[in-house]
Amino acid sequence: MRSLELACLPLALLAIGCAGGGDAVREPAAASPVEAAAPARGPVRSFSYETLDGRELSTASLAGRFSVIGFVATYDVASQAEARFLAGLFRDHTPRINAALLVLEASENRPLVEAFVATLKLPYPVALADAATIAGEGPFAGLHHVPSVVILDPEGKEAFRHVGLITQESLEEVLRRLEREGARPAR
Repeated sequence: MRSLELACLPLALLAIGCAGGGDAVREPAAASPVEAAAPARGPVRSFSYETLDGRELSTASLAGRFSVIGFVATYDVASQAEARFLAGLFRDHTPRINAALLVLEASENRPLVEAFVATLKLPYPVALADAATIAGEGPFAGLHHVPSVVILDPEGKEAFRHVGLITQESLEEVLRRLEREGARPAR
C-alpha cells in the first residue's frame, strides 16, 4: 500500500499544481498566427528568382493579387506539410491569389528540389533562393527559417510573416483579415 501511495504522489502534486489558486499569475496565451501583428507595410519587396521551369518569380510577376510565398527546405518534414497547405490554398483560391515556393537550398540541390516538387505534385511556381536569401538577407531579411510564410499585398508590400508551420485554414483567415482591412487586390 505504501508503494502505491508513493507512486501516486507525483500525480497528486501535478493535480494540485494545475488547479492553481484564484490569485495565480498566468502567462498570456500565445497569439494565434492570425492574431499576430502584421508588419507595417513598408516598401515594395523587390525580388526576382528563376523558377524550376525557367520562368520568373518576381515582384512584377506577382503584382495585382495577394501572394503567399512559402519558404521551405526539401529535408524538412514540416516544409513538406507547408508545401501541401499552399497547394490547397492555391487550388481553392486561384485566381484570387498567387502562391509560390522559395526553396532555401543551394543550386546544386536542384535535382532534389525537382523530385520534391514532382512527388508533392505542386501546382504553383517553385524557385531556388539565392545565397543572400538563404542567409536571411536580401528582400526577405531575417527570414531564413523553414518553414515560413510571407504574404505580400497586391502592391508587393509585406502584409504578413509567419515563422513555423501554418495551416491552410489559418492562411485563409489571414487573407480574409487582410482583405477586410481594405487592401483589395486590383481587378
